[in-house]
Amino acid sequence: MTPLIEVKDLTKHFPIKQGIIFQRQIGAVKAVDGVSFEVEHGETLGIVGETGCGKSTTARLLCRLMDPTSGTITFDGRDVGTQKGDGLKALHRDMQMVFQDPYSSLNPRKTIGSIISEPFVIHGLHSGAGERKRRVQELMDRVGLNPEHYNRYPHEFSGGQRQRIGVARAIALEPKLLVADEPVSALDVSIQAQVLNLLRELQREMGLTLIFIAHDLSVVRHMCDRVAVMYLGKIVEIASSDVLYSLPRHPYTGALLSAVPVPDPTGGKRKRELLTGDVPSPANPPRACRFHTRCPKAQEKCSQDEPLLEAKPGGSIAACHFPLTDEEIATRLPVALSRQRPAPEPATSDAST
Repeated sequence: MTPLIEVKDLTKHFPIKQGIIFQRQIGAVKAVDGVSFEVEHGETLGIVGETGCGKSTTARLLCRLMDPTSGTITFDGRDVGTQKGDGLKALHRDMQMVFQDPYSSLNPRKTIGSIISEPFVIHGLHSGAGERKRRVQELMDRVGLNPEHYNRYPHEFSGGQRQRIGVARAIALEPKLLVADEPVSALDVSIQAQVLNLLRELQREMGLTLIFIAHDLSVVRHMCDRVAVMYLGKIVEIASSDVLYSLPRHPYTGALLSAVPVPDPTGGKRKRELLTGDVPSPANPPRACRFHTRCPKAQEKCSQDEPLLEAKPGGSIAACHFPLTDEEIATRLPVALSRQRPAPEPATSDAST
């Protein structure tokens, strides 16, 4: 079966300009630099990495909220970059986004009913006021909100409720793809599980394909079928969730996993991998392997030849000349990380809070 999304050599460079009147470009911030991946129908792909690695920029490029510098995105057989007018409008109907901040992503001057019904207005659906209100209240009930709060404003809701409003708006048009850009990072821990379980429930009911962006590795493990790890605008490793968390091959992935807190005293001893130095500037990234300036396994080849994404032992695809061995993995990861992913907790509603 053809993948729902095919991304090839996706690049987004933001120009750095100098001057007040006669500006000239003196450089570029390489936010996304040659990213390629595929997403199957109904799959959940996680994208993880440190702040500034290009996760959110990739999400916005996928949804055509900004134009790429180069590269192609094919969605359901359509070239995303060439769509204009009605074609772009139809594309946005099939792919929707849940934003990170539930406070700034909702218009404070509009009621919840108006916010959720806006996709219907834009796409000319449910034209009657009564029919539109009925549909909006159905969506509110579906995401765990009280339909009687139709005329309330965003400031009257908690953070978890506001994110549910954002989810209701995103699924209003019954899209094929939902891109969730760190949807729970701004929420309390007690509310995060509720929103995550809501997304998984909606995915099962609607057959959604989900791209889930986060920096919390435990959340990604709970949600995703496959995981892509980004560093300085590039994907350094892609693997199924179970493989990535038990047999990470890229040293950067191993360092990320070694830092995950494990509340299990039987997890066994592990070696914490502390990365030296700071993350280089995306405006002037290291040549060849971008991780070699911080990598404990770096050799001369790493600063001369850029590694390609290649199959590694265990089932992952990693861009590394000297991937982690099984023995190195065993010293970095506790037994607890290699266990099966936890089952989702029963979803509970915070609609009354």
